[in-house]
Amino acid sequence: MGKEETQSPLWEVFTQKRSGAPFEHAGSVHAPDKEMALQNARDVYTRRGEGTCIWVVSSKDIVSSSPEDMASFFEPANDKI
Repeated sequence: MGKEETQSPLWEVFTQKRSGAPFEHAGSVHAPDKEMALQNARDVYTRRGEGTCIWVVSSKDIVSSSPEDMASFFEPANDKI
């Protein structure tokens, strides 16, 4: 069995430093479910009071543009107002 098969799913962690501030990516944790991911994120990324709120998002649910598509994806479209 490979390492990926024995590890829990990967979760991306976002923290908010103070109420009303933007959330920032803090890092990642492995956990079997969202509750454990939230607890792991709290233990790893806010143990010194660095945040007021935490988001955890399953890495498999994140959709991203590709750096190879940067020119065509981000160029202004002529049909935009």
